[in-house]
Parts: sequence; C-alpha cells; structure tokens
Amino acid sequence: MKQTANTPLTFASLSEAHRSLGLPAPKHPLISLINNTKTPTQIMRPSGSHVLNFYKISYKPKRTGKLKYGQGYYDFDEGGLLFAAPNQVIGNHNEGGEVTGTCSLYTVLIHPDFLLGHSLAKRIKQYGFFSYSANEALYLSEEEKEIIISIFEMIESELNSRIDDFSQDVVVSQLELLLNYANRFYKRQFITRKAASNDLLQKLEDLLNQHFDSEKSASHGIPTVQYLADQLNISPSYLSDLLRVLTGKNAQQHIHDKLIEKAKEMLSTTSLSVSEIAYELGFEHSQSFSKLFKIKTRLSPLEFRQSFN
Repeated sequence: MKQTANTPLTFASLSEAHRSLGLPAPKHPLISLINNTKTPTQIMRPSGSHVLNFYKISYKPKRTGKLKYGQGYYDFDEGGLLFAAPNQVIGNHNEGGEVTGTCSLYTVLIHPDFLLGHSLAKRIKQYGFFSYSANEALYLSEEEKEIIISIFEMIESELNSRIDDFSQDVVVSQLELLLNYANRFYKRQFITRKAASNDLLQKLEDLLNQHFDSEKSASHGIPTVQYLADQLNISPSYLSDLLRVLTGKNAQQHIHDKLIEKAKEMLSTTSLSVSEIAYELGFEHSQSFSKLFKIKTRLSPLEFRQSFN
C-alpha cells in the first residue's frame, strides 16, 4: 500500500486490500470474494481516495451518502452494481467526511494475472462499464439482483472448495457469466430510461450544433468524445454505449456525422475553398478532411460541390 502527499492510496495486491479492510488474507493471491453478509467483523473502509491494481465488481445495497469517482461526487441512494478497472481512482466521501450506510454486500477482486491464458484477459477490457462513473451504476430489479447474487455465491463456493486443476477455468467462466448478465442488464437500463436518454441525446445534439455553428471548431478543433462527455457530466464509455443502444452509432460516429452535415452545408452555400472549410471545421490538414468526407459520402468535397452546379 503506497501513498504520497495529496495522492490516493495504491493497493498493488489483494493482500494489501484485505489488510486495509481488516480482513483475513485472501485464500487465492489473485482473486477473492468478500461476502459482507457473512463477515463477522466490521469491514474497515479506506478513508479518502484509493487506486486498485486489479478489477473490482461490487454489489451495494440501498444506502445514503456520496461516493467520489474521479473528480466528481454522486448521489448513490438506490444501490446497484459498480465496476472498476485497474488504476482508476475511487473512494468514499461526503460533507461530514464519512459515508453512512452499508458497505458492499458482495465484492469480487480480480488481479489481471488471474485471467492470463483465457480469452477473458483481452475481452474484459472491451466491457465499457468498467469505465463508467458511480452515477452510471447498474441498478438492478429484484429478479436481476437474485441472478447476480447467485453468481457471486457460485464464485464464493468455488473459491472455498479444494483448489484443483479446473478451479481457475470454472471461476473464469463464472466471471464471464457475471459480466454477460451485466452487459444485458445495462442495455435494459439504457432502454427503460428513455426520457433521460432522449434528454441526453438532445443535449448532445445542441452541443454539436453550437460547436460547429460558432467559431469554436477553428479555435478549439474538432470536439472530442471526452469533451462532450464532460459537458454532459457522464463518462465517455457510457456516452458511446448509450448511443450504440439508442442509435446504433457510437459518440465518435455522431461527431463525424454532424461534421459532415456541416461540411455539406458550407460546400453548397459558400464560396470558401476546401482548405478554408477544413480549417473552419477544426482540421489541421485539409487532406484529413477530404479523406473523411470521401469515406462518409463516397465523393470528394469538390465532387460534392460540383454536383450542385
């Protein structure tokens, strides 16, 4: 466990995390499941922010207080499933300095080395929800909650059994099952929160219109997914995953579609050169603009302009 002034605690191993929580050493050095429904001793939560060098999946019940994630604080009254990837800054905080309410009921900690030799080692990085913020947690229905808890219990049972040649394969399969269900339930969450999602889509559209209709493109360049996510107070991964479910396109594709729409308008209604239009839209090199335009429209900017004459 390492810490310097004004930096979060860093837990390099599962053993360090267990010691910090006041728990016995993990039975396996690369994976552990903490069941707070059975733990006889009070878990000691780390004060302030911390960084884990491993994956963390937690189910938190209904609670009060705020949880810090990155530079933001988020209400977390309803509980749900939270995910964190290695090297993310997470931690607890509220105005009184202490989070009230219960700890996670179930937490599984997975060192990346545990997954080596399995396809999940690569695929786990493709699950966008490991980069979601706390306010983008997966909220579960009662039926979904039963499914998720049953998988936690299967993992716990396997880890508490006699370790043999098949143990790692079985646990990795159970982790895959947990992640696949989480993926399904997140898709459901995007769809069932249509009002909030449509409001976010409208805000995204307004942001892109304001950017390309002003001089921001020329002075600030093409808007990035990170910039748009920051303006909408959500994470880039959540924004792209939400857009894929609602529109079939990710955030980068939405940016490019709006850019091409604006380019078509400028090519058909102004006498600006292709280089000037590229500059106005935020490109450093007109060749990059022309290449993107042709990929999207199958016409070069000049061919498109000539089709109007």
